[in-house]
Amino acid sequence: MPAAVTLDEVAKSFGDIVAVDGVSLEIADGEFFSLLGPSGSGKTTCLRMIAGFEIPTSGSVSLHGNDVTGIPPYERDVNTVFQDYALFPHMTVAENVGYGPMVRKEPEQDERVVRALTMVHLDGFANRKPSQLSGGQRQRVALARALINRPSVLLLDEPLGALDLKLRQAMQLELKTLQREVGITFIYVTHDQEEALTMSDRLAVFNHGRVEQMGTPSEVYENPRNAFVAGFVGTSNVMSGPLAERIMGSPAPFTVRPEKISVEDPAAVVPSDRAGIEGTIAEAVYLGMYTRYRVDVGGTVIEVAAQNTASDHSDAQSQVGRAVTLTWMKDSCRPLEEGPRDGEPDERAPALAGAGNNIPEEENIE
Repeated sequence: MPAAVTLDEVAKSFGDIVAVDGVSLEIADGEFFSLLGPSGSGKTTCLRMIAGFEIPTSGSVSLHGNDVTGIPPYERDVNTVFQDYALFPHMTVAENVGYGPMVRKEPEQDERVVRALTMVHLDGFANRKPSQLSGGQRQRVALARALINRPSVLLLDEPLGALDLKLRQAMQLELKTLQREVGITFIYVTHDQEEALTMSDRLAVFNHGRVEQMGTPSEVYENPRNAFVAGFVGTSNVMSGPLAERIMGSPAPFTVRPEKISVEDPAAVVPSDRAGIEGTIAEAVYLGMYTRYRVDVGGTVIEVAAQNTASDHSDAQSQVGRAVTLTWMKDSCRPLEEGPRDGEPDERAPALAGAGNNIPEEENIE
């Protein structure tokens, strides 16, 4: 069975600026797949090429095995949900949702609108205008308007970006549940690592127009390929050179996640199956469920996330200046490929910063 979406060595340039540089992806039918990366990394340009809003400079785009590279958006079996929802303010909810079938003069329009609104839990809202809805309700209307057209692939371009934290977290779970219910392919663009980890079956991490790593959320988080992925997907401690050699006996770079590290007394004996290093707590921040420690180990700061089982805010603050030994299981150390660190330039493709209006607006946001 062919993949729902295939990108084959797709590249896109805007003048001298390379926005996407040879990306190849296969996204399975019924999969929730996220394109994750910072602004200017090429993720939205990839989404726009799948939708047909941009034509690749080279490479091809296929939907269910059919090459659609040169086919206009309205002839592709996809729909897009944008961050700003793009609802018609003068129309009711029902009219917004039913706009597509109405334009195409399709049968059973009213019944399909009712089913679509029920699907997104907006029964009873059919006669309201968008201005009478909350942000989360407007997001649901945009989803219903896309789903009523029965696309085989739904593209979502940071649709939760304008919502507050609590509503965004609730909508993440609703989106994943809805995707399972309808069973169609969702391709989701985001710069928010939590969103990608929460909802995705698989995700691709973008940087400077290329995919740095692709896999399930647990694969990417637990086994980052390089320092960029380790630093962008969650928080991680990347160690190399003399520090790595001091800890592990080799200067080869590795990473360890803050939650894998324990804070012990300075005289603690480090077992043979654990790595350890002495340091001084430079900062302690109480964050409710856990306390974040920044520990100075000879000029390098290691971050630790310690679950709060008995401590309070005053306990955390009293730890500053305390000498400690940090320990973690040696198998929590993940070796890294050499590559650019988060925020460093990548010579494989020109940087996009300051490229001006030649790049689509969604990719030109700092």
